[in-house]
Amino acid sequence: MTTGAIPPLRATDDRYSGAVTVLDLRRVPKVLLHDHLDGGLRPQTVIELAAEAGHVLPVTEPEALAAWFESAASSGSLPRYLDTFEHTIAALQTAQALERVAYEAVADLAEDAVVYAELRWAPEQHLRDGLTLQQAVDAVQRGLHRGASDAAARGQTVQVRQILTALRQADRWEEIARLAVANRDAGVVGFDLAGAEAGHPADRFPQTWRFLADEAFPVTIHAGEAAGVQSIAEAVHRGHAVRLGHGVRLVEDIAWVDGRAVLGRTARWVQDQQIALELCPSSNVQTGASASIAAHGITMLRDLDFAITVNTDNRLMSGTSLTRELTLLVEQAGWTGEDVLDAMLAAAWSAFLPHGERRALARDIITGFAAADVVPDAGVEL
Repeated sequence: MTTGAIPPLRATDDRYSGAVTVLDLRRVPKVLLHDHLDGGLRPQTVIELAAEAGHVLPVTEPEALAAWFESAASSGSLPRYLDTFEHTIAALQTAQALERVAYEAVADLAEDAVVYAELRWAPEQHLRDGLTLQQAVDAVQRGLHRGASDAAARGQTVQVRQILTALRQADRWEEIARLAVANRDAGVVGFDLAGAEAGHPADRFPQTWRFLADEAFPVTIHAGEAAGVQSIAEAVHRGHAVRLGHGVRLVEDIAWVDGRAVLGRTARWVQDQQIALELCPSSNVQTGASASIAAHGITMLRDLDFAITVNTDNRLMSGTSLTRELTLLVEQAGWTGEDVLDAMLAAAWSAFLPHGERRALARDIITGFAAADVVPDAGVEL
């Protein structure tokens, strides 16, 4: 995958173009760019924190609760999918609860061999019990820092950063943007816009995007999930997004004529600029954005040389991990070890990190895949 001015990073040895195993995928180093903090709780943690908060859950046995979340999120509707978050958000209204779930998220990601992750969440949703926005951000950062330190003590390498999310349907975009920028040297690496796309366009508060551009602060926007190409166009042209949360409906701007792909104006822009697509296969199937893993647009977009990344979205709601998402693509969409490596490298180069750190991360990914004998390092230069 070639991203911008970065040298080609595609492995070239045909011996490694065949099937890879779940064991292979579990042990190779991985990069995760789109994972929601309030969508990745452990079921037992939800039960314990909900009890402390006096919040009533649908069921109170861990396995049954995990099954309930996955079933409820599989409605085929994004708004209904988002309704499940009321239970996790209700349990995350104290600094102690936020720190705990951040800590556990790092531990769970490290166990899945995720070496770099960006966790996004909306601070404005965690103020019911009196926390300030800054106190909420500080609590999450404490959890992330402690989680990474403990992982290192176990011999696991993992870096986790925050992305602060504003809600499309609310009016606090600029406030959250300023909060993110104020914490840019304290673990926050980007700004996100999420929530119901329909009726809440990305250009409602243009001053937010001007502020972020003036501050040279990275932006990713949820678009092209519940709404179509117009939502994607607004995100990249009005919101100046350098990554797209989901973006799967970009396939609607691609026509096939005599077996040749003809890209529309928005698809062409996203491809030419190598704007990374934060694709979430299982989640997209649950919300109806895709019919199946096999039919998911991620494979076609990969073949057309878009900058595609593979993500979990919400590990609790989808009952998933990054290893599972990659396994589904291998088993149901015919992906090879080389395809997985390409996606991990695209994620590494698209991380909201300084260039030198992205280069080092990409090098670590290549080394790790070669060590796991999934793909070789021959023919790959940095």
